[in-house]
Amino acid sequence: MKPDCLLSSRTPVTPGRIAVVVGAGKSGEAAARLLGRLGARVRLLEKNPANVSPEFAAEAREHGWEILTGPHAPEHFADAALVVPCPGVPLTVLRPLLEQAGNPPLMAELELASRFTEKPVIAITGTSGKTTTASLTAAMLREAGRTVFLGGNIGTPLSSYILAVLDGAEKEADVLVLEVSSFQLMGVSSFHPRVAVLLNLSPNHLDQHKDFTEYRDAKFRLFAAQTEEDTAIFGRGLEDEARRRGIRATILGFAPSARFPKTLLLGDHNQANLEAAFLAAHKLGVDEHTAAKAVEAFAPLPNRLEIVGEWDGRQYINDSKATTPDALEVALRGMARPVRLLAGGVYKGGDLTRLLPLIREKVTAIGLFGAHRDVFEKAWTGAAPINWFPSLEEAMRCLRKEMRPGEVMLLSPATASFDLYKNYEQRGEDFRRIARQLQ
Repeated sequence: MKPDCLLSSRTPVTPGRIAVVVGAGKSGEAAARLLGRLGARVRLLEKNPANVSPEFAAEAREHGWEILTGPHAPEHFADAALVVPCPGVPLTVLRPLLEQAGNPPLMAELELASRFTEKPVIAITGTSGKTTTASLTAAMLREAGRTVFLGGNIGTPLSSYILAVLDGAEKEADVLVLEVSSFQLMGVSSFHPRVAVLLNLSPNHLDQHKDFTEYRDAKFRLFAAQTEEDTAIFGRGLEDEARRRGIRATILGFAPSARFPKTLLLGDHNQANLEAAFLAAHKLGVDEHTAAKAVEAFAPLPNRLEIVGEWDGRQYINDSKATTPDALEVALRGMARPVRLLAGGVYKGGDLTRLLPLIREKVTAIGLFGAHRDVFEKAWTGAAPINWFPSLEEAMRCLRKEMRPGEVMLLSPATASFDLYKNYEQRGEDFRRIARQLQ
């Protein structure tokens, strides 16, 4: 990557023009820095002043960037040549403000950064399994000797990587493996992955998307800029829809298989993730033997059916990343032991009643905690003994009193965490802490 790549014809904003970034998360700060490097007059909007890090505030003062905190208003977008929303900023809320400001162009941070690299991209999206599959794909490529950047919606934003390479702080990778969210995809137009993967689709983020149709359409935008020379990989049941949508790339499908028997990953869904990762890596030259070596060494990621420990025959599994009913279903299907289930939090949508047969089969007791108690009790009462507690710790201590050897305590909440925790990672860490105290 040459330093003058930022002067390419694909640069979306000319020097001196205003570029507005909405949200001060990692992606927002990264986008602001990249836009500043392009010579834009950066204006960052953030509702919560506490979300603006002192380091970024100091950097903004040094470069003359504007930071506006509090509720967004149409005048904040006045004269904007470009608007870059962070992932998770609901476009249903943002669009009316943009309309009042004359509809300045909207662009995801992912789209912005992707314009400054010509290296092959593997992009992975879906309702669940994105992080595991992206990490597996990167592990397979690294086992084959490739230099890999793994980031996007996980870890390092693509804009941060682009700037690090330009500054000489990071070596340019041979392949970019990106986890991609629906929020990012709603703001892409020319983003062009060599290999694009859609793992699965079920209702999610309906608290922030207008409806499931909008969410589904966003996911399929991943394939819009692909050509006949590219590859599009789809989970079970999605290939026909891909063909109906006229996707030009070569279409491949995948399902769980026994291709990689030596793995620490639990459940059929992870066998599907393994298959998707291999198909993606194989398109960039990774053979099956090399992939198998990477799989054998791959440890489950934190908060994704992570075995925290087993004491006196009682096992504790942290699946805090399970933020939808579908993710909970996947977790329960992967359990071979009777389950003491921990669920609850900020319900994002999805059919909880569909899980009733599985709960009757697998679950010996349910400990609800946090918000939306009424939603879960209405759906599950009668399927298994169920009690509600204000906190995760109270729920765990109660379930532990009746827990028998040979059972598993499973945190698989089927919800977002924002009632009691900053994020699902913090919720998972709390589960680990309490589990170790209960041993």
